[in-house]
Amino acid sequence: MEQLSGDRRFWHVTMTFAGDTHEPDTVKTALVRFAEQHAFLHSLRYSRERAEVSYWEEADEMHDAAAMALRVWMEHRDSAGLPQWEVVGLEVLERDTFNRRALDHGVTGLGLRNPEPVPF
Repeated sequence: MEQLSGDRRFWHVTMTFAGDTHEPDTVKTALVRFAEQHAFLHSLRYSRERAEVSYWEEADEMHDAAAMALRVWMEHRDSAGLPQWEVVGLEVLERDTFNRRALDHGVTGLGLRNPEPVPF
């Protein structure tokens, strides 16, 4: 298990949000603003009634990363103009687990980047 200074580790977080329908361009524009405000993003996906955000979080334990993740959407909802959607999914994986899963599926190169929102 890869650890950083002390007991802090990297966790891969994927959050899914859903709610009332919005114009896709409005959702995409809000996700671009969100990407400018929140570091360590991995991917952004969206549709008229759903969005999925993946990123890396640094925390001591999984429940710490999950708690921080649940605050992310609320903290950026107004400033980024995100829809008033609720969290309908949350996955938090320790870095080694995420990397093993990616390798099992033949995926490589999933590091930090400045992702462009893509439709589902």
